[in-house]
Amino acid sequence: MSAPDTAQDTQPKAANGEGENLIEVRGLLSQFGDRTIHEDLDLDLERGEVMGVVGGSGTGKTVLLNSIIGLKQPEGGSIKIFGHDISEMTSAQAADIERRTGVLFQQGALFSSLSVLENVSSPLVEHTELPRSVINELAEMKIAMVGLKPESHHLKPAELSGGMRKRVGLARALALDPELLFLDEPTAGLDPIGAAAFDDLIRQLSDDLGLTVFMITHDLDSLYAICDKVAVLADKRVVAKAPVQELEKSDHPWIQEYFLGPRGRAATKAA
Repeated sequence: MSAPDTAQDTQPKAANGEGENLIEVRGLLSQFGDRTIHEDLDLDLERGEVMGVVGGSGTGKTVLLNSIIGLKQPEGGSIKIFGHDISEMTSAQAADIERRTGVLFQQGALFSSLSVLENVSSPLVEHTELPRSVINELAEMKIAMVGLKPESHHLKPAELSGGMRKRVGLARALALDPELLFLDEPTAGLDPIGAAAFDDLIRQLSDDLGLTVFMITHDLDSLYAICDKVAVLADKRVVAKAPVQELEKSDHPWIQEYFLGPRGRAATKAA
C-alpha cells in the first residue's frame, strides 16, 4: 500500500477556528555547513491537534522545533505561526507569539538557582505587570495543575527527581495560558510508569485547556496514547502525516520498521 497522503490543506479557514493552521512550514531548508538536514520540507499543525513528530537519528527533529520557535534561522523556505511569517515579524508580534506559546525542553531547562515557584513565575514576571502576590498565586495554580504538591514550591531543581523536573518545566510552559505547546522528548529519561503518567497529564491538559501540541518524541507508547496525528521525518522532509493506525499501513521502509517492528507491535497491543 502507498504512504498516507501528505498534501496540505489549502482551504480557507473557518471563522470559529476549526481547520485553522497554527503552524505552516513551506519548503524548509536547514543546513549545517555542507550538510543538508531538511530540504523542501512542508508541515502544518491544525488548531486543537496533538501532533507527534518522529524520525530516525539525524533527521532533524529538534532542528525543526528550533527553527519553528526561532532558535535557528532556516537557510530557506518559510515558517508561519498564528499566520505571521517568523522572518518578517515586528518585535511586538514576536512578543505576542512568545506569550501565546509554551515550550518544554528535553531536560526541563530550569534555572538552577531558582526555586520551583520562582521558575514557574518567571514568564509571568517577564511578560506581565501583575503584582508579585498575584504572580505567585497563578504560579501555584500551575504547579498544582501538573500534579505537584505545595511542599515542592521552595525546592531547587537539583532537589527534584527527573519526573518532577519535567512537571515543573511543563508548569512553566503553561504559565501564560498558551494556545500552542511545544514538547521536546517529554518522556525521555522517565521510567515506564512515570512516562505513562506524564502522557496522561499531557492528554488531560490538552483536552481541558484546548491546547494545540507539537511534540517531538521517540516514545511509541506516547504516540499511541495521546497523538491525533504523527508526522514522520525521513529523506530530509515529512514523508507522511497521519493517525498512527494509517501509518501502520505505509510501505515506507522506515515507517514499517518503526511501527511494525517488535517495539511497535508491543505498543499496538498496549494501546
